[in-house]
Amino acid sequence: MAGLIIFALWIRWEFASDGRGTGEDAPAIVEGPALVHDGDTLTVAGRRIRLHGVDAPELNQTCLRDGSAWPCGRDAAFALGQRVAGRLVSCRGIEPDRFGRLVARCTVDGESLNRWLVREGWAVAYRRYSHAYVIDEWIARWHGRGLWAGSFERPEDWRHGR
Repeated sequence: MAGLIIFALWIRWEFASDGRGTGEDAPAIVEGPALVHDGDTLTVAGRRIRLHGVDAPELNQTCLRDGSAWPCGRDAAFALGQRVAGRLVSCRGIEPDRFGRLVARCTVDGESLNRWLVREGWAVAYRRYSHAYVIDEWIARWHGRGLWAGSFERPEDWRHGR
């Protein structure tokens, strides 16, 4: 029971950590159609957005499935593109990253885009920055979705190896 209470408090903290309800200035809201750059980066209303708490494979990253290499980075970007195509994307900014992108939580049709990417297996929870999507990663892994249909190197590890 104590573990459940700690988990509930952690989840509450994780979702409150973007400044909502704390008396701080409201985060930037960016809305519009989206242009996808890769599995976790897009442009909305002329603003480059990096999705908070998720890490998708790089465009040229490959993974293994059924013993063969497959372009998981391109497939992740394609899946994101299909999800946002023709829809209004709304992003709540948290902070700029070191590349000048706005790190944000985004929604499409009222559903978290960040959560969708991880739950469908096209990105992993980026634990260095957030634990908000760890359960969604477990769900994707359990069901063998996306990246979890085979084997892969975590995107952060893949980048560091290059």
